[in-house]
Amino acid sequence: MTNGTGISVCVIGAGTAGLTALKNSLEHQLNVVCYEQGKVLGGTWVYEDLSPNIRDDDEIHSSMYQGLRTNLPKEVMGYLDFPYPQSMQESFVGSQVVLDFLNLYADHYNLKRHIKFQHEVVRVKPRCNNQWEVHVLDHCTDKCFVTVFDRIFICNGHYTKPQYPRIDGMELFQGCKMHSHIYREPQKFKGENVLIIGAGPSGMDLANHISKTANRIFLSHHLKEAPDTDFMGTVTQKPDVKRFTRTGAIFKDGTEEEFSCVIFCTGYQYSFPFLSVDCGIYVTNNHVQPLYKHCINIQHPTMAIIGIPYLVLPTQCFDLQVRFALKYFVNEEELPSTEEMMEELRRDMKERKERGLSERDAHQMGEKQFDYYKELAAVAGHNVKPVIAKIMKDCSKKYIYELETYREYQFTIVDDEYFVKVPSK
Repeated sequence: MTNGTGISVCVIGAGTAGLTALKNSLEHQLNVVCYEQGKVLGGTWVYEDLSPNIRDDDEIHSSMYQGLRTNLPKEVMGYLDFPYPQSMQESFVGSQVVLDFLNLYADHYNLKRHIKFQHEVVRVKPRCNNQWEVHVLDHCTDKCFVTVFDRIFICNGHYTKPQYPRIDGMELFQGCKMHSHIYREPQKFKGENVLIIGAGPSGMDLANHISKTANRIFLSHHLKEAPDTDFMGTVTQKPDVKRFTRTGAIFKDGTEEEFSCVIFCTGYQYSFPFLSVDCGIYVTNNHVQPLYKHCINIQHPTMAIIGIPYLVLPTQCFDLQVRFALKYFVNEEELPSTEEMMEELRRDMKERKERGLSERDAHQMGEKQFDYYKELAAVAGHNVKPVIAKIMKDCSKKYIYELETYREYQFTIVDDEYFVKVPSK
């Protein structure tokens, strides 16, 4: 491990990504500080009740809701060198178990003493000497201060700014409109007719939860293959909404339904409100650019943004990205030239377009994620173990197409290659 003494590092956020950035920076003997705006670590895994004073969805950091269970088994949710303890037998766990694991990781590596809680980064600006000027608001004293760092990891999470679709007549609808980001419990919808837009992980899970209390649920989506919702007796599948009315919606097949509430399970926008324009990062159609290997700021390569790719193994992907970036941060490896990095970005986008993807899919990995991990591993020196990839492939899309039964199994890792899958007791 390279001795990086003298290099200072700022980590923004103490969630899953920020913790591995902090841990790996410390292992490189860097002078690192982590700023976390909340009172505790854990990021999106910290359950947060809704305050009646909240005026905007963006003011809520957590998307956790009551009864949530992970849609991936914990066996693929650990860090590269720190798995979940074997004493935790259940594979699909609640959010508190994940939070307990993150605290266990932080305690094992003695990370908490490097985290400044209730410290919000409000501005990041590049300096002419390749350093970073970081403006921090201390919520305990309500005072701002400025610090300077050599390197910076942006780990602010990407489940805080809801994405809403543009649908004709949305402003006409007189009922409740909300994003899955602020959903907390199903009792609110007891006896109601509810429209859920989107049949990804959140849409399917919320349909399942709310079906137990609602009168009827209409699940609107455009999946090529319809998911199984027969076990949710009150759910009717519908195509995309053509337009809203005052009391409901007309769908693209010409049918019309009435409902009192619509829940948008339509994803999130990448957002970095604290980055100054001269940081060189901008977001167009949810494409964060310009980034080398989806994480290093090409214009200012002493900045890395962790956690942008989706349809991935989140924790392991974050860990790999951090290790990859640190090889350059401590000068163990030399980055390609700016033009070479830009050319690779253009090639990546061209290849995605040839596969039928749009700019909005710029950071989608899916089946390509394991190729991406290999690219990172070639520099990072670590890779996802084959058994983790095999479990991930076994679980692929079952949270949509086998929602009723797929969590009823328990995974046990035998070695780096093999696993055993048995019904839960």
